[in-house]
Amino acid sequence: MSTKPVVKAQLTQDGHDEIVRELAELQEVKLPAVILRVETARGYGDLSENAEYHSAKEDQELTETRIAELQGILLNSVIVPTSKKKTTVGIGSTIVVSVKHGKSTKEQTLHITGEFEADPKANKISSASPVGKALVSKKKGDVIKVETPGGEASYEIVEIE
Repeated sequence: MSTKPVVKAQLTQDGHDEIVRELAELQEVKLPAVILRVETARGYGDLSENAEYHSAKEDQELTETRIAELQGILLNSVIVPTSKKKTTVGIGSTIVVSVKHGKSTKEQTLHITGEFEADPKANKISSASPVGKALVSKKKGDVIKVETPGGEASYEIVEIE
């Protein structure tokens, strides 16, 4: 019986630090406050009709679930060195791309991150996403085509910062 090697998720140092901060906040501030809410609500009487108690218990479960999720991410991830190269795209690179989608073309600045750091609203894309995978290891001037939910898009790397 063969076992598959464990593939660790990749995080930048900034992403790792952010997860550690969130975990500390949840463990040291939020969870104790939620537990206190549960204890206080328990004193309000009949638990079957105690909305405050049920709300506090739900918050406790959500907080404990998020703590476990963050601990799992930290346990199953590796910090990758941020790419300092200005010649090829890597995790940690900030790049300017010209995106052609249909007849429209626009320039966009993207930050290539580890998979748990992605935030499309902040233009942070995961190196594990289709666009991120296609961009990693490419050079200034390279053009890649990626199938997106809105159809095929073409990305030309204008600058690697």
